[in-house]
Amino acid sequence: MPADRLLVPVANPETADRLLDTATDIARDRNLEILVVTVVTVPMQLSLEQASDELEIEDHREVLEYALERAREHDVSATGRIRFGRSVADGILAIAGDEDERIETLLLGWRGRPRRRDVVLGSYIDEILANAPCDVLVKRIDREASGEIDSVLVPVAGGPNTDLAARVAGSLARAHDARIELLTVVSDREEEMVADARDLLTRTSSELGAVTSVEQTVLEGDVRETILERTGDHDVTVIGAAESGLLRRVLVGEIPETIGREADSAVVMAKRRQGVSETVWRRVRNLLG
Repeated sequence: MPADRLLVPVANPETADRLLDTATDIARDRNLEILVVTVVTVPMQLSLEQASDELEIEDHREVLEYALERAREHDVSATGRIRFGRSVADGILAIAGDEDERIETLLLGWRGRPRRRDVVLGSYIDEILANAPCDVLVKRIDREASGEIDSVLVPVAGGPNTDLAARVAGSLARAHDARIELLTVVSDREEEMVADARDLLTRTSSELGAVTSVEQTVLEGDVRETILERTGDHDVTVIGAAESGLLRRVLVGEIPETIGREADSAVVMAKRRQGVSETVWRRVRNLLG
């Protein structure tokens, strides 16, 4: 049976380098094939069928070839695709939603730009987070990184997105023989609250898989400030998106978004694929406005 795929959209050699460092670590650990895609946006006056003949795509070919070469340097199976679409998000979602492409996970690059009104991470990233039928990882790529990872921080809040973050952290740790710190923050040191927090960390640790070193930490304080301070002790922070409420549309959540923007380490945000019931409720929310 063909391997499932990790979809990696790239726009230029810089984003390709910073995304493929993470993509190859995950793909090797989870036996995934990498599908690199670059999207050519097509103006409305052109049909998608005409686009390949009418638009200049040599730059896209060069970026694709560069990205594939980088992936193969890491001994990871990789293929490439140029996709035509009305928008970047449309092109990426079309591939992610095609069952024949076997997309398990989508890795996006994000430059950490300041939030704009009604836009959380960026217009096309927001659209993908709201509609992707697969797991989505968003890596902040605005900073130069050495590529070496000695330690990984996983803030733990519970829920499927935290479990996904833990699995990703496990993949990164195995690729670099890195240690992992699982961190949860409580409002006070009341005995029952601390015991529940430790139980949560223990449950989350089972999602990591076999890793060299795991530290479980319970700290008291403000959740956002405590996590941000801790990121300075690590090379990468992998954080799960907040869970959506029944009638509340949450793309990543306030605390993960803040960590994503302000952490001293590299950051990967993780959001699991939407189930059928979640998709239905999202449509209901959209209808309700």
